[in-house]
Amino acid sequence: MTTPKFPCPLDRPAPANTEDADEPRIPGFIDTVHRIGAGAAADGHPWPEPQLRLGRRIALADTDCALAGLRIVQELVLASERVRQNGPESEYLGDRVMEGLMMAGVALTAHATARARPTE
Repeated sequence: MTTPKFPCPLDRPAPANTEDADEPRIPGFIDTVHRIGAGAAADGHPWPEPQLRLGRRIALADTDCALAGLRIVQELVLASERVRQNGPESEYLGDRVMEGLMMAGVALTAHATARARPTE
C-alpha cells in the first residue's frame, strides 16, 4: 500500500465538532436510537415504573411508541378521508395509499397488543 498524499479528515476532529464543557450536550440521532432500544417510551424518557423488570419496562416503552405511531397513522387516515369527501379530487391520496395506511394501523395495533400483554 502507498501512503496517501492527503491526511484523512477523520483523523482529527473538526472545530465544529469539538464539545465545550459549558454547553449541555443535545442527544443526536444515534444516541436517541440507543435510548429507545434501552427502554425509552414515545416521549424519549425511560418507562417511569422502576419497580418493573427491565424487559417489562422495554415492552411497555415499545407499546407506548407503537400507540404514538398508531395515532399519527389514524390522523393521516382521517385527514385523507375528509379530503376525499369534501376536498378537491386532486388532493386525495388514493385508494392504495389509504389501504397502506390502514394496514399500518393494523400492524401497529397488533404490535402494541403483543407488547402490552404480560409474559407468563
